[in-house]
Amino acid sequence: MMHRSFRFILLFVVTQLLQAYLFNNLTIGAWFNPLVYVSFLALLPLEMPRGVLLVNGLATGLVADWFMGTAGLNTCVAVFAAFTRPFLLDLLFGKENIRDGGVPSPERFGEGGFLRYAASLVGLHHLLFFLLEALSWAQIGQMLGRWLVSSLVCVGFTWLMARVFTSKLTVRV
Repeated sequence: MMHRSFRFILLFVVTQLLQAYLFNNLTIGAWFNPLVYVSFLALLPLEMPRGVLLVNGLATGLVADWFMGTAGLNTCVAVFAAFTRPFLLDLLFGKENIRDGGVPSPERFGEGGFLRYAASLVGLHHLLFFLLEALSWAQIGQMLGRWLVSSLVCVGFTWLMARVFTSKLTVRV
């Protein structure tokens, strides 16, 4: 159990440091702002209690806010992602498949299933982030463009992290 916890602590640290020191500093126009820290929430174990999941969402958002200086915006959307994750999993895979536990991965859900899950969670997270950041419908086109580009990059990053961090974990089918 401790070995498994260490992997998730490492995943938390890696996603937060990559967010803070790489993705926040990439300047590829106004369309690119992937929030890769959400990958940590996407890859937490399926059997994690909802309260613990929400605490992880809170911690993830607080650390991201601290690095990005966004005064609660990341905390709000990270807790939202942690709250909606169980519902998305139930909707996409059914309670029976989730009840068995394990870790969300391409091996567990198949490539297509995992990408649907990651795209749903990341898409909702990024949509709420960009809506709250804009607080206006005046630039809806630009906001949707930023959402799409950033979400696609983040889904790719989540898939990569799933490959790296879940490769040695046992897959429960």
